[in-house]
Amino acid sequence: MTGIASAFRALAATAAVLLAATVASPPARAQAEPKAPAEFVALRSVDPTIIQEMRYPTGHNFMGEPVDGYRRPVCILTRPAAQALHAAQTRLLRQGYSLKVYDCYRPQRAVDHFVRWAKDLDDEAMKGEFYPQVDKTRLFADGYIAEKSGHSRGSTVDLTLVKLPALPTRPYRPGETLVPCYAPQAERFPDNSVDMGTGFDCFDTLSHTDDPRIQGVQRANRQFLKTTLTDAGFVNLAEEWWHYTFKPELFPDTYFDFPVDRRSVAGH
Repeated sequence: MTGIASAFRALAATAAVLLAATVASPPARAQAEPKAPAEFVALRSVDPTIIQEMRYPTGHNFMGEPVDGYRRPVCILTRPAAQALHAAQTRLLRQGYSLKVYDCYRPQRAVDHFVRWAKDLDDEAMKGEFYPQVDKTRLFADGYIAEKSGHSRGSTVDLTLVKLPALPTRPYRPGETLVPCYAPQAERFPDNSVDMGTGFDCFDTLSHTDDPRIQGVQRANRQFLKTTLTDAGFVNLAEEWWHYTFKPELFPDTYFDFPVDRRSVAGH
């Protein structure tokens, strides 16, 4: 019995030591969020006059919900791209216009969110506005959704023109009646931008910058935006009148995943 008692006492002592070690151990640290390289800046720190209406932190987008990775409605870009926008804005202000950005740097986690949504064929909550004539099964094949985006490299921006003085844009009301993004400007969701023929993120061939069906003032507005940005060093994506990339890109082969947040570029 003495040997058994000694064995029990030894086991108890060992258990006490292990318990004490467990209690004393510090909790595991949460994985730190990636930060933006020093070459990235908040656009507002370079040009505070450019209007920002960041759509993806809100529910007014083709998915109908805030997008992963968008912590704050802030435009982040590589410094050369931001400086080029500043140059374009300086020119536009003299003509009575302002740039307005809808999206800038986009983290890879946001692109992944787009992909998951596109594969969920039952979720068509925003179809009536953003893709009325596109079967959701065609989003990948038709190029509207992809697993990588140039936005994640930091030199691509989605934007439009606003005639000054800028009128306020009312907020989107979840559940409101959706109007096709290619409807006449007076009928589709109100936007204080000039008339470009479609709204932003309109999944339709009418969004192609040089679509021949877009004529008159709408075509002139698209060409005005294109000429202004081309002169500043940007290249337009032919399928989207709002999509421009500054060339040469600082990070042509890198897809970043730091969150859209002022803290990601703090001190830059």
